[in-house]
Amino acid sequence: MIRKHIFLTGFMGSGKSTVGPLVAKALGFLFIDLDEEIERREGHSIEEIFQLSGEQHFRSIERTYLQRMIEDEETVFALGGGTVTIEGLISDLKSSGILVYLKTDVDELVPRLQGHSHRPLLQRTKGEALGEAELHRKIGLLLNQREEFYRQADVIVDTTGKPVEIVVETVLNALAENIHRDKFRHPEK
Repeated sequence: MIRKHIFLTGFMGSGKSTVGPLVAKALGFLFIDLDEEIERREGHSIEEIFQLSGEQHFRSIERTYLQRMIEDEETVFALGGGTVTIEGLISDLKSSGILVYLKTDVDELVPRLQGHSHRPLLQRTKGEALGEAELHRKIGLLLNQREEFYRQADVIVDTTGKPVEIVVETVLNALAENIHRDKFRHPEK
């Protein structure tokens, strides 16, 4: 089977939405930020979906849209931070593409996510942003829970302390190795 997509996973703030379009451009692929696509199609923000229907419903929406979109042309997807925790989804992703984990340590994620009260899993119950110490604990806890899923990626790229250009280059080099090894089809230049 020809794997034709690139799926970027990692914790929120790891750079998926920044790195993704650059990788897509270099490969001549489309780019889709899954969270943005869901917001556009559902007419609600991720935060509103969480508030109205809960996390489980949101994960169901993620699965549905991904299953529809993987039938489309070659695409780099920036997945939500928890997308890979959906039961059975990792094998579906890996059968139709290469799963890339953008690994970022907690100490780098905290300043990137500080004050982002629109992220439902990083809020107090009344939608208030967490303080720095609380945020550090919460990110550490969630990252620890998700690490077993992230580590199942075909490619792991450590982004900690690296500029975007280096991360993109590292991802492209790792993909080239996978493409060669798997005879992954990529567009003619």
